[in-house]
Amino acid sequence: MTKTQLFCLLALASATTLAHAAQPQDFLADFQQTARQENPQFAGFDAGRGAQFFSRRHGDWSCSTCHTDKPTQPGKHAVTDKTIAPLAPAANPERFADPRKVAKWFKRNCNDVLKRECSAAEKGDVLTYLLSLKS
Repeated sequence: MTKTQLFCLLALASATTLAHAAQPQDFLADFQQTARQENPQFAGFDAGRGAQFFSRRHGDWSCSTCHTDKPTQPGKHAVTDKTIAPLAPAANPERFADPRKVAKWFKRNCNDVLKRECSAAEKGDVLTYLLSLKS
């Protein structure tokens, strides 16, 4: 393998690693950009709105049905009884670190709870709330 090939391989590996590693603030920035596209009057995320959204029942369920009223603690899936790791990043640093998982779980959970996808503003409010929690 030539030095050039090795360099290209290492660069590709680094780029792949960086693409999979993220911070919660990265998601907030993406949600903010999308929220502004969805609503030009978007004025920012709010932890209070996020807390209300998280605990409010939307039909049969709320986010807290499975993630508990204290998302710094483990939860339990309402149907399968499977233990769920804490949702708040302060208690579980692995949360909101993988873009594919964040997209997958927001899509699945919003569809389960709301029967629709969450808006970017709703996702941002919930994440802002979760980031405000201390373990």
